Amino acid sequence: MRDFVNQKTKLIKPSGIRKFFDIVRETEGAISLGVGEPDFVTPWKVRSAAIASLQKGYTQYTGNRGLPTLLSLISRYLEERFTLKYDPKHILITVGGSEAIDLALRACVERGDEILIPDPAYVSYSPLVSMADGVPVPVECREEDDFVLKAELLEKAITPNTKALILTYPNNPTGGIMTEEQLREIAKVIIKHDLLVISDEIYAELTYGRKHFSIAQIEGMKERVVYVGGFSKAFAMTGWRLGFVCAPADIDEAMFKIHQYGIMCAPITSQYAAIEALRDGFGDGFATVEEMRDSYDKRRRFVLHALKDAGMHCFEPRGAFYAFPSVKSSGLQAEEFSERLLQSKKVAVVPGSAFGDFGTYNVRISYATGMAALDEAFGKIAEFIQEIKK
Repeated sequence: MRDFVNQKTKLIKPSGIRKFFDIVRETEGAISLGVGEPDFVTPWKVRSAAIASLQKGYTQYTGNRGLPTLLSLISRYLEERFTLKYDPKHILITVGGSEAIDLALRACVERGDEILIPDPAYVSYSPLVSMADGVPVPVECREEDDFVLKAELLEKAITPNTKALILTYPNNPTGGIMTEEQLREIAKVIIKHDLLVISDEIYAELTYGRKHFSIAQIEGMKERVVYVGGFSKAFAMTGWRLGFVCAPADIDEAMFKIHQYGIMCAPITSQYAAIEALRDGFGDGFATVEEMRDSYDKRRRFVLHALKDAGMHCFEPRGAFYAFPSVKSSGLQAEEFSERLLQSKKVAVVPGSAFGDFGTYNVRISYATGMAALDEAFGKIAEFIQEIKK
């Protein structure tokens, strides 16, 4: 029988994160600092709204774009929280932020188009570019620059085939953010070369010490930005699989067509849950989101202190819920460090090499887990560091 799998799919490497998680699952008693998922349960009001929608028999398809009430609330949310004005008719509810990124790439990328990706970066961007027949091009973000995308390195990576930049701040895996001033510098380069920006801002609510600023807020940028957001991280709704995307009218129309044929609509129950999350937030100033962020901030400071005590260098992350310490002082590369730490101490971190070519000597640590687990894990990490240095 012939081989039915296409070559493009064969060439895509399996996810480095998933590969490592498979190993973790087989390790009894392992403490995982690898999962990028809030340890909070979705707030009861949100769950209750979803239950009520089921009890009322709301189990049908919604319109392809999503429930009108939810679209209007997202429009209001973006304007009040981030001063971004998007008409609900150009907002699309997606199955997580991942679908939104995939839609944007499939709608805009022609065969051979080069798509710039800050490196290190979340694992899905490069494969999604390849599956859209584009060419992923990593742009180094250096630790000495706090993993910020520098305008001069962006400029250097651009060729006549460059079409778009995937911008991912606050950043997974590094925890880096970009300030308004830094974004304005790269915006000049983007406008100069007439590039599209796919801006993944799923962690927009999770910044520490500085409010998030979107590149779409810069004059002249909104018309060339595809804005990706969602409910997974800030609202502790990962399993609900609900995101949204806002785009200029022509790109929105193209994404909408792909969404119509491929997905039809996001789950109605999740949409009713999101309506309650936003409505309740407007009532209390998004106090639940603030409480979760404060908890992450406490864990962030604990992790930085624990890393320092263990003799591991780590720049201070200002967003998301990750630290990205260097393991160079151990004499090991990230993959060996992670494997040996798991084998000897049953503590799981993710090797930075899973996130690109420039994470070879870093590991990703998620502090979305509870304090008790963090305390126990870092005691074991400190022991491990001492043992390998002997």
